[in-house]
Amino acid sequence: MADEANRTAFMEIQGRMIETTAKLKQVQNQMRTKEGEKKRAYLTLQELQQVPDGTNTYKSIVVTRFVLEPKPVLMTEQEQKHKDSESAIASLQTSKEYLEKQMAEVENNLRELLQQDPGLARQIMSMRV
Repeated sequence: MADEANRTAFMEIQGRMIETTAKLKQVQNQMRTKEGEKKRAYLTLQELQQVPDGTNTYKSIVVTRFVLEPKPVLMTEQEQKHKDSESAIASLQTSKEYLEKQMAEVENNLRELLQQDPGLARQIMSMRV
């Protein structure tokens, strides 16, 4: 009976580990995307600052489509994108840290379970994927 309970506990822990790993990867991908957006906004702002204030500029709306915009409008949009990206990255960092703590907890639970039941560890090692 204890073997079955340990096996069930292992399956639950394994499921949590898989789920947490997937969420962690998703958050890391979102962070990479936001870092790219932040960098593009920053670089665009740097270039716009070199342009005289009265200059009309073009804003990309689709890959090959552009709209004429006054420089101040475009600068305001890029500054907002930069700020939004920074706040999104901070939020995602918090989520990442939480998920990393969850992952460590799941790994600890798994380690404890396998230490309590060496027979279960041998069974798991003999399983084929």
